[in-house]
Amino acid sequence: MDDSMGHFFSYRSHWSDLTQQQEEQLQSFREFFLSWNEKINLISRKDTDSFEIRHVLHSLSIARFIRFYPGAQVMDLGTGGGFPGIPLAIRFPDVSFVLVDSIEKKLLAVRDMVDVLGLKNVEVIRGRAESLNRPFDYVVSRAVAPMTDLVRWTKAIVQPGQQGSLPNGWLVLKGGDLREELRPYGRLVEIQPLSDYWSDSFFESKALVYLPRQVL
Repeated sequence: MDDSMGHFFSYRSHWSDLTQQQEEQLQSFREFFLSWNEKINLISRKDTDSFEIRHVLHSLSIARFIRFYPGAQVMDLGTGGGFPGIPLAIRFPDVSFVLVDSIEKKLLAVRDMVDVLGLKNVEVIRGRAESLNRPFDYVVSRAVAPMTDLVRWTKAIVQPGQQGSLPNGWLVLKGGDLREELRPYGRLVEIQPLSDYWSDSFFESKALVYLPRQVL
């Protein structure tokens, strides 16, 4: 994988079970996202050439680690420009995703992309996780805040159970040295290096942190 592939990136080469519609949605996502990025700077301009690797594949690493069951309720906390929620919603069309952020101008773009991509399984909410008085099976997030904060904000609304191939809980994309941040959880957390999934050098320092709800 490298940027020399240009603007066509075959997701079906990584997931043979992707439908043609899902492939087309992921391809269209780039077009719609970069159009919005020219207006409100959702991601760094230097990242646009690596959009598929640094943002979409990064988000879809969660789909390599877990399979959500149909009907599962997933919150994307601090979705920003729609990551990891939009790629995951395309990957799991039978799962309900709630994309939460506090910045309205970003959510304006996210709502538009959700609409034009035809994602009926996505709800976009401006607000704070603590204020959502509804149950979720999983919380996904991408480097929004320290793990202890993410858990504190959402512990009351993540319900015990198992609505996927792993028990309900938190799935958080992180980078760098995580030892100090995750020390409070000891062996309760699982750390999955993303370099096990993808060969690009971007993933060498990236990991997915999984914390099951049942252990807290």
